[in-house]
Amino acid sequence: MSASTERRWLAFDTSTDVLSLAVARGEQVWAQTLPGGALASSGLIPAVLALLAEADMPLASLDAIVFGRGPGSFTGLRTACAVAQGLAFGADVPVLPVDTLLAVAEEARWAQVQAGAIVPDAALTVLALLDARMDEVYSAAYRWEPLPGASHGRWQEAVPLQVGAPEKLHPPDDRTVLQAGNAFAAYGDRLPRVATGGLRCEALPTAAALLRLAPALWAQGLAVPAEQAMPLYIRDKVANTTAEREALKAQAQSALAKAAAQP
Repeated sequence: MSASTERRWLAFDTSTDVLSLAVARGEQVWAQTLPGGALASSGLIPAVLALLAEADMPLASLDAIVFGRGPGSFTGLRTACAVAQGLAFGADVPVLPVDTLLAVAEEARWAQVQAGAIVPDAALTVLALLDARMDEVYSAAYRWEPLPGASHGRWQEAVPLQVGAPEKLHPPDDRTVLQAGNAFAAYGDRLPRVATGGLRCEALPTAAALLRLAPALWAQGLAVPAEQAMPLYIRDKVANTTAEREALKAQAQSALAKAAAQP
């Protein structure tokens, strides 16, 4: 395992129409954004191996493979889990599943800090929203709490994951809430009204956000063996068909073969 001062991570998210991936060695990050959706299943593995080669980081040198576990596109989540499993098995490293809505909250917080809208150690509540299609929205709320005497903070769940019609969402009671995600264009005024002083911002669950979340989740012991790289579904009908299970198996085998062939 890498020294704690130079953690090595591979992170990717395919839960939306965007494929986001990144690798990190200590503070140095290599990132890439590609078309997702139907293209993610064929493009993710080559893109991952190319980015690792660019960073001169063999798969086996990683501390963990970090991936967005959902909720999100069913096809995208199955792709992410299959590739995470296959690569992790091949490299004999654990996986670190991350909720996609938490990654949305972190990406929104980071964007606000970079824009100078908030200071890094400011308390913040984010209502994360992703378009769930079928006239529904995935949502969850998180509070960023600064840690006394530290230059960073931690996320706490404020409202659990839910899915439903935009009008039926239950936002947190906080006076000022930042709404973040990709649901505004599709649902607009059907979403909960932002409180006085509240804002809305477009945000996706990026691989960079996953990397920023990874150290705290790792410290909490949330890394798991490769076979536990499972998607997070919050709709009732989530069972994979036989064909889908076979596709998952084939993807994992392909990832193993490609990982084994990497110098």
